[in-house]
This record gives sequence, C-alpha cells and structure tokens, in this order.
Amino acid sequence: MQAWAEDQGIAGSMVTFVGDPAAELTKALDMEMTHPGPPSVGIIGRCKRFAVYAEKGDIKVVRVSEGEDDPAGDSDPSATLAEGMLEAIKE
Repeated sequence: MQAWAEDQGIAGSMVTFVGDPAAELTKALDMEMTHPGPPSVGIIGRCKRFAVYAEKGDIKVVRVSEGEDDPAGDSDPSATLAEGMLEAIKE
C-alpha cells in the first residue's frame, strides 16, 4: 500500500491507504463484489469501488460506483471520485 501511495503522490498526506487482504472490512461493510462477471478478471471476493465520508467516526456519506454490467465501476467511477464525493457532502 505504501508503494501505491507513493506512486499516487499522496505519501505523507492526510490520505491513508489501507489493505484488507482477508476481506474482513470489505465483508463487514457489505462491499464484496458478488457479480459473476468474467472469471478472468477475478471479480469474486474483491471490494467494490466505494468512498466513505465520516466525521468523528460518524458515517455521513457512502457512495458506490457500480453498474449492472460494470460491477467494478470502471465505466463510471464518478460517484466515488473526489468531485462526486464533494458534491455528495454538500447535499
């Protein structure tokens, strides 16, 4: 995760990348991809593309980028990108 943070230019910032190798958090948040999708892309068991805004431990906004034929949200991740989250927070 540290290498990814460095690659994205956020190392040492307020953003923290956290791994979930056993999918414990993914399952607890009910964010596990269950779409059968093509097995070649390894969808089963992966985490959905989501973003959470919380204040002092209180979750205020949750957004998931996924579609019926796009369980990973690759075609339209806008709901979980910074701009989409900022708009959701303003609502």
